Amino acid sequence: MPELRLLKMLVRGEVMKVTLLNHTPNPDETVALAARTCHTSKPPIGELQEDDIDRLINLLLDLGHESPLEHVSFTFAIEGVSRALSHQLVRHRIASYSQKSQRYVNHKNFSYITPPSIKNNPEALAIFEKCMKDIANVYQQLSGVVPLEDARYVLPNACETSLVCTFNARSLLNFFKLRLCKKAQWEIRELAHTMLYLARSVSPRLFASAGPDCVSCQERSC
Repeated sequence: MPELRLLKMLVRGEVMKVTLLNHTPNPDETVALAARTCHTSKPPIGELQEDDIDRLINLLLDLGHESPLEHVSFTFAIEGVSRALSHQLVRHRIASYSQKSQRYVNHKNFSYITPPSIKNNPEALAIFEKCMKDIANVYQQLSGVVPLEDARYVLPNACETSLVCTFNARSLLNFFKLRLCKKAQWEIRELAHTMLYLARSVSPRLFASAGPDCVSCQERSC
């Protein structure tokens, strides 16, 4: 499956890594067959020509008839991101998530994500790194006397995490619409760009125009 590594943007050398683990075979054709079932008298089974796939998918998107897009799904593995990002990601509720547990996994000497605004400010960076070191020391002390599920209460939003998530194409288009906008937080926007690249690599028609609605967006330059 396609894999993409983003630019290094973390102080400690970590890299956000996104891998497309799996997806519905022939997603564009599957959606087109579902569309044909809705809009013609032809049966749902049978081969489609390339121009038929283009026409049927464009018809769905133009009409806003998005339910056939729910027949295909995409599963991503995401590594090297913050808990701040994952808290935003799971707000996209029509998806399935499996995340590294802070209850069962010991986070001694945890890795953390450093925002560019802090990384590029020496004074802020020194304060931030001291805070991360202090938290790590407190966590280590607590984990020796209380369960990990209680010691984790001191861990920061910056704490690195990993997860696996599965979206259907309709929900994924909504995710791209919201999270590729310039108003979106920088880290989840980077994630959305990478996920879109991978989704387009296997489903170019469905995601050809994926992204924010700049007509109604106040930024007008997304």
